[in-house]
Formats: sequence, structure tokens, C-alpha cells
Amino acid sequence: MTPAFFRTILSAIALALPATAQEPRLVPPIDCDLTRSCYIQQYMDRDPGPGATDFTCAGLTYDGHKGTDFALPTLADMASGVDVRAAAPGVVAGVRDGMDDLGYTPERRAELAGRECGNGVLIRHEGGWQTQYCHLKQGSVAVSQNQTVETGTVLGQIGQSGNAAFPHVHLSVRDPDGASVDPFDPDGTLSCDTPGDSTLWADPPAYRPGGLLNLGFSDAVPDYQKVKAGEATSDSLPVDAPALVVFAYFFGPRAGDILQLEMTGPAGQVIADEITLSKTQAKAFRAIGKRRSSALWPAGRYTGTAVLLRDGAPVDRMTAEISLR
Repeated sequence: MTPAFFRTILSAIALALPATAQEPRLVPPIDCDLTRSCYIQQYMDRDPGPGATDFTCAGLTYDGHKGTDFALPTLADMASGVDVRAAAPGVVAGVRDGMDDLGYTPERRAELAGRECGNGVLIRHEGGWQTQYCHLKQGSVAVSQNQTVETGTVLGQIGQSGNAAFPHVHLSVRDPDGASVDPFDPDGTLSCDTPGDSTLWADPPAYRPGGLLNLGFSDAVPDYQKVKAGEATSDSLPVDAPALVVFAYFFGPRAGDILQLEMTGPAGQVIADEITLSKTQAKAFRAIGKRRSSALWPAGRYTGTAVLLRDGAPVDRMTAEISLR
């Protein structure tokens, strides 16, 4: 066998082996509970064409999305302050702060051009890998150029700066060649499965195909802007309220999903409905309610229940309570 033959064989072996020695091992970059108080709104788009698909071959992404969006349910959660942390150790290669948290609107397209990331941090890791953190809260960036950071170092807080339609941190991962890499499936082969041995995560976050963000009560169908802001629900209502309404706010619904909503009180069931969702969306909310008759509502505790169903199986379930006095 010739030396050239051995070189060919060794090259083939090297190409077949994963480059794990230099790949970063990541932790989620957001200081919250990804099973309830925060969530992944959108994954990296793995469809090379005009369509959009995430690494499980589902639609929790949009065309051309090059990162993973770790989101908060409402603007009120953002205002309370949730830290963004370094996903792996490295050196800060760039920072930007000072942009407002008004987010994206079509009218701001030209204003935000070239600054779509908003307030952000870029970190270089061993082996030439990079992670970038976008849409941080104005005034929150806590690191500086050339600073060495460890896994978990606070970089700033969740915001809505730049091209952001909701409060989140957009995490981009790039390999030494500058190509975007999906940390859930970094080998580039779309397998339509949950993350396996090739994941870049030290402990892969569980995939949530959608879910309930909030369940609340009011005396009228709330304005959607107030729902998104976290200002729509009442802590208590009077027994002479003109109506009782229960609403659910949720992410990742698909056409054909079913939302079951129910409200019960001291006298039993107040109202219940089963709503078939007509289109796939990033987020949505639905409400059901009942007007008060001449009699007052019975005083006491009322319970709301929401169940999001897909193909007959529950995706998520939530309950909430309110007092009528």
C-alpha cells in the first residue's frame, strides 16, 4: 500500500469523525425554568429552500432563522429582569448597548437596518467557535470587549431591542468557518428526531412543540396587546362583574389544534368550549366568557382550565384560580 493510499484513508476517517474536541458544550443562555417561566419560541430553520422546518421537521421556526430564540411570556416578565448568561467559556469579541426595547415594526425597518441584533454580545470560544446573544435589554449589558467569561457569566438581561417582536434572547452558534450551526443537531443532517449524541448542549433542553404561556380572568375579552404585556388578568373580581371571561395565551399552535377552555365556580361549571384553531402561528390567544344575568355571581373561588390538544393528545395543560367577592 502506498503512502498516498494511507493519506486517503486517514483523510476519510478524519472527515467521518465528529470534531468534538473543539466544539463548545453549551448551557441554555437564560436564567429561568424552560419548562414553565420561559420557553424556546423558535428553533433554527433547517429547510434550505423557501419553506421552514426545525430540527424535528416541525414548524417551530420561520424561513431563514439562523438561531434559537429563548423567550419570556410577557413584557411584564421582561420588566422584572431575567439574566442572559454565557452559554460557554470564552472571550468577549463585541458588545453593543443603548438601543431601545420598542422592538420591530415595519415603520422601523430602515432605522434598524444593520442593527437587527439590537443590544448584544459576541463571544469567541476555543477552536474558533462563536456564540452571539441578541435583543438584550437597553442598559443591561454587563461585560466589555476582551473580557474573559465563564459558563454562566451574566452578559445582560432579556430585552426586545432591534428586530424583536417579543422579549427574548436570540442565540446564534457559528463554527470556525463562520457558518451557522444548529446546537440541537450540529452535524447538518436533518434527522427529524430529538437531539442525540451530536448535540452541542451539555444537557439538551427538552423540545416543546408548543404550549400555554398564561391563563387568566377578566370581566371582558381582553385586548391582545394587554395579554402580551402581561396586564390582562385580574387578581380578583366583584360579584357584580358584567361578565366572567377566561382566556389562554399560548405559543406554537398549528392548524387543526384544539384548545379546550373551561371555567367552574362554587355552583359548578360556568362555561366551557372546545375551539379548533384554523392556522399555524407563533403565538395566539383565545377567550370564552358568560354575561351576568340579573343575579350576582356566587362569591368564592373560580377555576379556569386550558388544555391544548394536537392530534388528540395533550400538548400542554394549565389551571388558574380567581376569587369573586
